[in-house]
Amino acid sequence: MVNPQRQLGIPLGKLLEEEVVREFATGLRGELIRPEDDGYNAARAVFNGMVNKRPAMIVRCAGTSDVIEGVDFARTHDLPLSVRGGGHSIAGKAVCDGGLMLDLSRMKGIRVDPVRRTAQAQPGLTLGEFDHETQTFGLATTLGIVSLTGIAGLTLGGGLGWLNGLHGLACDNLVSADVVTADGRLLKADAEENEDLYWAIRGGSGNFGIVTSFEYRLYPVDVVLGGAVSRGEGSRGPSVLPRVRERMPR
Repeated sequence: MVNPQRQLGIPLGKLLEEEVVREFATGLRGELIRPEDDGYNAARAVFNGMVNKRPAMIVRCAGTSDVIEGVDFARTHDLPLSVRGGGHSIAGKAVCDGGLMLDLSRMKGIRVDPVRRTAQAQPGLTLGEFDHETQTFGLATTLGIVSLTGIAGLTLGGGLGWLNGLHGLACDNLVSADVVTADGRLLKADAEENEDLYWAIRGGSGNFGIVTSFEYRLYPVDVVLGGAVSRGEGSRGPSVLPRVRERMPR
């Protein structure tokens, strides 16, 4: 039997028996997408349209168990592994050629605790979706400036946002995280448990593990007024700027 990936010109880290792949798919709660499937091209696409990589398989994860299954499968069969969160991925690292891509974009659970001012959030959420939930309680945290950005990649890379002048970076407000490591273990990382991993994922970007849940510290944020002030030739900038400052909250 001719492997369909070979027919479609998909670069493979390793050719796998069809029975092995079917058994893998059966053990998933989510969906396994392959190059011959109708939704393949849409599933491998990210926000940056210049990225045109072709994974051999895509797992559309339904939960943490699918992430663990995917990591174990990639390790066992020596496959390149990439992780897609919210799907922004300007650098294109969310998609791999000829390997296994774990798509976490449908893992969008979030639970806000308005008393403790924290939020438990899954990695498929975008900034806009996260803010929509926290703003119900008049709360927010530092999370980037573009609403289409995924919370996962932004937080793991540090995360500059509108509130960083007051509350620091996104990674500074990460209280804890659930992380699937390369050996398939699920670990909690915080200031007291697996603190070296906690240190690494707060701004260290990728390759320390796959985060399946983020816990953030939240702050009261209600109406925000913003805008740009520009000074043209011959304008009255020196007289206007002090008035702008008077109206800005301390």
